[in-house]
Amino acid sequence: MNLDRRALLFTSAVAAMASGAMGQTPPPTNGGDLPAGLPQPTETIDLWPAGAPGMPAAALTETVNERSTDPQLTDRAVFGITRPRMAVFRPVRSNGAAVLITPGGGYRWVVVDKEGYEMGRWLSGRGYTVFVLFYRLPGEGWAAGPDVVLQDTQRAMRLIRHRANDYGVDPERVAAMGFSAGGHACADLAARFAATVYKPADKADQLSARPLLAAPIYPVISMSAPHAHPGSREKLVGANADSASERAHSPHLNIPANAPPHFILHAEDDDVVSVENALLLRAALRERGILVETHLFSHGGHGFGLRKAMGKAVEAWPELFLDWARAQGL
Repeated sequence: MNLDRRALLFTSAVAAMASGAMGQTPPPTNGGDLPAGLPQPTETIDLWPAGAPGMPAAALTETVNERSTDPQLTDRAVFGITRPRMAVFRPVRSNGAAVLITPGGGYRWVVVDKEGYEMGRWLSGRGYTVFVLFYRLPGEGWAAGPDVVLQDTQRAMRLIRHRANDYGVDPERVAAMGFSAGGHACADLAARFAATVYKPADKADQLSARPLLAAPIYPVISMSAPHAHPGSREKLVGANADSASERAHSPHLNIPANAPPHFILHAEDDDVVSVENALLLRAALRERGILVETHLFSHGGHGFGLRKAMGKAVEAWPELFLDWARAQGL
């Protein structure tokens, strides 16, 4: 490790300590240091001051799988998360707005680079303060079962608002964005932000968990055949879930009258999560009179994020999102 790299790590550690942040983002495995020059989160924030509620009976070990063989392109997948936390990307010049990002991973793991850090860098480069969420996984034995992710997303939104002054953020201007299964987490938060799924931990829990707007990107939505993503469904509600459980965890069936505006993005040729998921959510929002912007692209497949969108028409999606989000006050 060279001196410049050591200095960067030292500066990041000092910033985290100065902010009172706890926790540590995972290091890469099987690949050494991250590519030089890429902005990294300078601090992390633990969600739960006394530890996450409902710890599994069987001990979990946080594990990071580096799936990329390219040393200049990390692709880490994290599971066994027992200390849910947010990795923070601060902009050089804040515009006063924030975005909570829930990466995907089929509820099997959390894909922190492709659908987390890369978007964190992109948005923070445009003035947004970004919080990438390492959320607990529903198939790992937590007492809350399928509501464990909603516990973390609600708590994250409230904590961002509680600490808004620390980050120069307007507490009213906090959005949610999620990808794939993380898109389900985002849509579920937008639908059930007022549901009581945990006991208040501190003053932060007096605040609203409703995002200003929600952006589910190629989202898992339905938990029922034929449109459910089988892997996400199995991890969230179980392979043999009854219709009541399916309904309770299908965001399009739980839209409240005061749901936030939505930006929905999907590719028609997605062969992992059917585009029908996006259409079901759009139809439900329109039926409730909720503002929704929908973009469907012919080509893009699944999991394109930023890196796999390059060179395709779908590459335009981040700017489409920003144009729309600014019009909503973000």
